[in-house]
Amino acid sequence: RRIEGTTCGYIKTGLLRLKGVWENKHVLYSLCCAGAGGWSPLLSDRYQWLEVDLQRRTQVTAVATQGRYGSSDWLTTYLLMFSDTGHNWRQYRQEDSLGAFPGNSNADTVVQHKLEQPVIARYLRLIPLDWNPSGRIGLRLEIYGCRYTSDVASFDGSSSFVYRPSVRASWASIEIISLKFKTMKNSGALLHAKGQGDHSLNMVLDKGKLLLYHQQGMAITFLSASTGKLLISLGSLLDDQHWHSVKLERLNTHLNLTVDRNTHFMVFIPRPPLLFLHQQGRMTFSCSEPVSVAVTFTDSHGFLQLPGLASWSSGLVSVMLQFRTWNKAGLLLTFALQQQEGSLFLYLSETRLRLLISTADKVLLELSAGSRLNDGQWHSVELTSEENRLSITVDRDEGATAHTSVPLSLTSDSQLFFGGCPDQKCRNPFRGFQGCLRLVSLNGQPVDLIKVQRRLLGNYSNLQIDMCGIIDRCSPSHCEHGGRCTQSWSTFHCNCSNSGYRGATCHSTKYEQNCEMYKHKGNASGHYYVDVDGSGPIKPQLVYCNMTEDKTWVVIQHNNTELTSVQASADRNQLSAHFDYSSEEEQLAAVIVQSDYCEQELSFHCRRSRLFNTLDGAPFSWWVGGPGSGQIQNHWGGALPGSRQCACGLQDNCLDSSFYCNCDADYDQWADDSGLLTHKDNLPVRSLVLGDLQRPRSKAAYKVGPLRCHGDKNFWNAAFFDKETSYLHFPTLQGELNADISFLFKTTFSSGVFLENLGIKDFIRIELSSSTEVVFSFDVGNGPLEVKVETSFPLNDNQWHSVRAERNVKEALLRVDDLPAVAHEAPADGLIHLQLNSQLFIGGTASRQKGFLGCIRSLQLNGVTLDLEERAEMTPGVRPGCPGHCSSYGRFCQNQGRCVEKANGFSCDCSQSAYSGAFCHHEVSASFTSTTSITFIIKEPYELSRNGSAMPSSIYSDITLRGENISLSFRTTQSPAMLLYIGSFYREHLILLINKHGELEVRYKLHSSKDVEVLSSRVMNLADGRLHTVTIRRQAGAVSVQVDQNSREDFNLTSDVEFNGIKSVTLGSIRESEDLDSELPGLASLGFTGCLSGVRFNSICPLKSALLHPDSRVIVTGSLVQSSCASSSQADPYAAETTHSLSDQPRSADAGQPLVNAIRSDSALIGGVIAVVIFITMCAFAIMARFICVRKETFRNQEVKSSQPEDDHEFPFSSQADSLSVPSENQKEFFI
Repeated sequence: RRIEGTTCGYIKTGLLRLKGVWENKHVLYSLCCAGAGGWSPLLSDRYQWLEVDLQRRTQVTAVATQGRYGSSDWLTTYLLMFSDTGHNWRQYRQEDSLGAFPGNSNADTVVQHKLEQPVIARYLRLIPLDWNPSGRIGLRLEIYGCRYTSDVASFDGSSSFVYRPSVRASWASIEIISLKFKTMKNSGALLHAKGQGDHSLNMVLDKGKLLLYHQQGMAITFLSASTGKLLISLGSLLDDQHWHSVKLERLNTHLNLTVDRNTHFMVFIPRPPLLFLHQQGRMTFSCSEPVSVAVTFTDSHGFLQLPGLASWSSGLVSVMLQFRTWNKAGLLLTFALQQQEGSLFLYLSETRLRLLISTADKVLLELSAGSRLNDGQWHSVELTSEENRLSITVDRDEGATAHTSVPLSLTSDSQLFFGGCPDQKCRNPFRGFQGCLRLVSLNGQPVDLIKVQRRLLGNYSNLQIDMCGIIDRCSPSHCEHGGRCTQSWSTFHCNCSNSGYRGATCHSTKYEQNCEMYKHKGNASGHYYVDVDGSGPIKPQLVYCNMTEDKTWVVIQHNNTELTSVQASADRNQLSAHFDYSSEEEQLAAVIVQSDYCEQELSFHCRRSRLFNTLDGAPFSWWVGGPGSGQIQNHWGGALPGSRQCACGLQDNCLDSSFYCNCDADYDQWADDSGLLTHKDNLPVRSLVLGDLQRPRSKAAYKVGPLRCHGDKNFWNAAFFDKETSYLHFPTLQGELNADISFLFKTTFSSGVFLENLGIKDFIRIELSSSTEVVFSFDVGNGPLEVKVETSFPLNDNQWHSVRAERNVKEALLRVDDLPAVAHEAPADGLIHLQLNSQLFIGGTASRQKGFLGCIRSLQLNGVTLDLEERAEMTPGVRPGCPGHCSSYGRFCQNQGRCVEKANGFSCDCSQSAYSGAFCHHEVSASFTSTTSITFIIKEPYELSRNGSAMPSSIYSDITLRGENISLSFRTTQSPAMLLYIGSFYREHLILLINKHGELEVRYKLHSSKDVEVLSSRVMNLADGRLHTVTIRRQAGAVSVQVDQNSREDFNLTSDVEFNGIKSVTLGSIRESEDLDSELPGLASLGFTGCLSGVRFNSICPLKSALLHPDSRVIVTGSLVQSSCASSSQADPYAAETTHSLSDQPRSADAGQPLVNAIRSDSALIGGVIAVVIFITMCAFAIMARFICVRKETFRNQEVKSSQPEDDHEFPFSSQADSLSVPSENQKEFFI
């Protein structure tokens, strides 16, 4: 009988060995499927087995089982073991590390399993795990395979075998060497390959792992080959005396190393060696098979019980054993001490070996030895007691010795318990041992563990005898992104510290994927880590997110963004500058690809230094840009790629119309060619080459700004599903071991499937099951599993909600919005591969039922965004894009900012807010002196002069108020102090001040013939130098005043409720021309000394208008210094760079030189001198301006001008971005 896809057939011959029989006459009537009879042991328990001797090494490709003929006896699950010797069995594990095979559901059906990896062995053993509960163990068995023949060689540690290929003139592009090996030694040199140029490869077994080294230029002996550069470490526990396959492939300059089923790919740059084996000494062409019987403690309840020896009565007690484990703790040995009425415990604790002798009420002796004994390697332990000396030794090193008067009085009646003990026979205060034991001996006499297995010696429970079932769960490691794998006997753990990732397998990134996401979580400008591909292979990078504008910019710096001068030199024709970016190559490329727009400033200032000179000649200067190593570019900032032009050539305004760059005119005066590079394919700028520098009087300076990008193609990518039967389809989800899915949705419906992908049996699905519940369900073959998140709020509120689901080999996790994640652990030894084959359905299912109605946005699978908009454009029932972002993100617009809808996202309109910034959250504040005044003109009086006959009431009737909303913050130590004055053309006013007692007063005069109404707040001591916030609201005669977080105070006006003819709003000192009541003498000169911020009167923001949007309506007198009332922190470090880019400065042909970082040995000295000169110049100008300001009269100014130092004739291109002495954004001083 043949198996499809294999040349191996049904194995007809073999010898059987059984453990236990049901009836002797039915032992071997027929074990063939479709035959009568079968095997059924006397006892139905997990200690039964059926062993097949195939008489020679055979390649087994499949097994088939059937129940016992004509009975209710069949197996439901079983284990399959294999061996070359009939000892040292090894369990066959499928691809997902599953040990158990599913069996039969009745006695007649044949269930066949084709082995994913064929087994090469002489012996097979089948161990029943579960059987029909209404019957017994019953089995008919067939084995499929073919003979396996290979040459073998045995090495004794000093011998070797050599193979020399024929001499070839040229080396082949492909070379392969493969072999199989088995050993009980955990270290040794396996392969040495020497090639041309003293290159060599060395394959070494070290602590059960296979290491591959590369070395050049040194002679290496075969027996000391573990030197050189380590290329890779693969495999684990390879010293288990089972065959392991190794394959080393060279493909041109690449190396592939495969150990068993694990392959690692490497780039090998040097010319590879010719592969051959190295040899010296003697060897045999046979394979010796040392017999070593091991015992596996599969759980913490197992134990091995052995009787004592008669020779122990002499007083000499010796116990030796070897163990291997991954656990940090576990009991190795215990026995009772009858004379002391106590016990001895030999156990592991915190990876050390410890010995404890204790009675019920006290500790008699404690010893410890060894360290890091949970590394999975075999460790030897010896316990010796003689006379008054007791010692424990680990790995033949001297351990711990103690002189004690506590004798180990053991006899032949004593019982030793290894790994644990039954509760009724001994006391075990420690955790049971999980691992392997072997080479157990008592007083030098080896213990025959096969007798134990046959119940002829001692006793045991929950053990696997004649095998070591240890598994390295960290090889290969399921920990991603550099997470460090640690393990215990039954599971593994990933340490994700310092990796930038989190989760059970370090799969999910800790960071957002772009600055846009940080912004829409309400964050301000600053440095942030971004992970452009989420859970993908690209590492997180630190970038600067500039959120001060409507657009969100990501800024990536390099090693020189300053304006840098170049001096002429007759010895140098060219200057090369290379730019190293703070981000790695793949990070840069990903940011550029995912952004809608990128730019980089490229500036060149010249004096008799040309760029291109002619259109067809070789350029003097060029730059290199683009992905990878980049390509030479022959255009300059502001011009088109390949044009050999500068910005002035494109705009047709060069200094000399016969050239396409200002610098190509070759004037003996300073000029510049500056602009922005905006073609993403040519970014970033990698290097710059400047020529034409060797002539006398040639001078130049260059500047390459940071890479700046905005717009994210992923974050706003959305689709709207308006039919329940509609969906989008994409290729099958690739996530066999790890998969993460994230998206945002909004809907008004209570249910619908977001995503579904099916396999033959496996599936994965995410759905909105109700208005308050999201369900993540999947099946990898262990049965359906659901992870649910229930919310206390509705999810169908037409607001954006986020969903993130992750499934890995350890757990399944689901998170909705910012709620705590819900996780379900995966089975410890279950199936782990998710096998899907259908299309991925988004917004619906293949059955067109339970479709989703609403919007899905920013859908990402394993960090890769699916282009929903592109698919939606060609799919009926689905529309690209999804409006209505303000309903979810409008809350980010603070301080009366208004949310404005955009095609992709939203923005905050701060025109009616006293604050600025992307979310109207940056305070606009300034420091005032007693002479500082800001007056905002609401209505000009020119209409009265135009129509002298018109009555004032008719002219100003449109500015009559029945209510106000006033808010501001201040910090001062002055009292009394004038905060705010609102005047009218009808001798009416509203005044906000701090009286001489440090209390807030609101003075209303809403009728010219009536007295002022004074509203005094009860809040005391407002002139304490701290920041205070005042809010005043009036509706007709009702006025409310609130100071800070104090209770609101309510007042009522009695004189009038209308505020007529509003003329102006004044902050600080009041202009002398104002007509104030005689009852407030000196009020005009009070002024205000301190800090004001966030001033708003209805929709008017006078302070913001004066600082940020000065025009003819704003009059500023005195000194006004922009500052921060809330804090004294420095401004955004990139603000000057963003606002005052050098390319924005006007071009000049003056015979001066730009302020730069000079490339010469005395650059530091020159820079210092320049800084001192500029500082002195600025100070002198400031003193002069102050002097003029004090002496002159107040006048109306159209804009607030910042003081600037007089241009030095040597440095006409000096800018704020390049000068360290320019005040920061929060400390700009204005002199009017």
